[in-house]
Amino acid sequence: MTLEAHGDRVNAAHARYLEIRRLVLIGRIGDAEISLGRCEPGPLPPPLRAIHELVAAAIAVRRVQASSARRALARAAQAALQSQIPALIGEVEAAAVVLDAPAARLVARGKERILRLEDLGELLSSNALIVDACRFAIRRRGTNIELARRPVLFSLARALADVWPADVSRETLVERAFRARRMDETYRVRLRVEIGRLRKALRGLADVVATQRGFSIVPHGRRELVVLVPTVEDEHTAVLALLSDGESWSSSGLALALGISARTVQRALCSLAEDRKVQAFGRGRAQRWMTPPSLGFTTTLLLPVPLPSG
Repeated sequence: MTLEAHGDRVNAAHARYLEIRRLVLIGRIGDAEISLGRCEPGPLPPPLRAIHELVAAAIAVRRVQASSARRALARAAQAALQSQIPALIGEVEAAAVVLDAPAARLVARGKERILRLEDLGELLSSNALIVDACRFAIRRRGTNIELARRPVLFSLARALADVWPADVSRETLVERAFRARRMDETYRVRLRVEIGRLRKALRGLADVVATQRGFSIVPHGRRELVVLVPTVEDEHTAVLALLSDGESWSSSGLALALGISARTVQRALCSLAEDRKVQAFGRGRAQRWMTPPSLGFTTTLLLPVPLPSG
């Protein structure tokens, strides 16, 4: 192979890995996995082999497959050392540290504990009914009900799960789901409608039972009910999670990745900038936002929910 042909192959491989990494960041994990499977890292130089394994580790983390992620990072470390590129070696080491960082918080029966990626994998394979506030879903082994596009239903499920096995008053549910401070007949009717929709969504997993003062959730089969929440939970967690990956983003790119309006993203960025959690550089269309990945949690778990292909 000529030197020119070899250079073309390396450039093409680099472009493919950039595209695969983009797919990971916007939540298209299935597409990223298929694309990565078509790449053969063996003939590539050490830097690109390291990048291949870093992408494989990122996909494994999003799949909550800690063992696969560690094996990929071990291969990435070996290739990075062969490359003798300090920045690449440092990137692999930083990725390995993230695997041992807190991934989420588990709340059950009023008690809370921190989970690492391995712990999270064990939880997702257990028989527990999980209200997942990281990805806005209700999960049980083999079943996944996505509620990211039904925020009212998820708010109701979260409110019921937060105090399980106790019940929640109608006033509290109205405040949590509709952000209304006062209960009136309109909200009472709306609550009944949404509770009916939640019952339908949870069919086969749990019942939503009316009580004297409100409602309670009852998992089928006497299963344990737990709530999975981000280690850092605030209004702008999703935006911060993307930025904490260490890359620079435009506000329009963030809006596209998160599926929300550019105005909403801009408000979040201004608020985060005031708290010195993010910083901007450039102006106008060239303006980019970023923050170093120093918050101490596995931010990839908070990235956009995988699309149906994932």
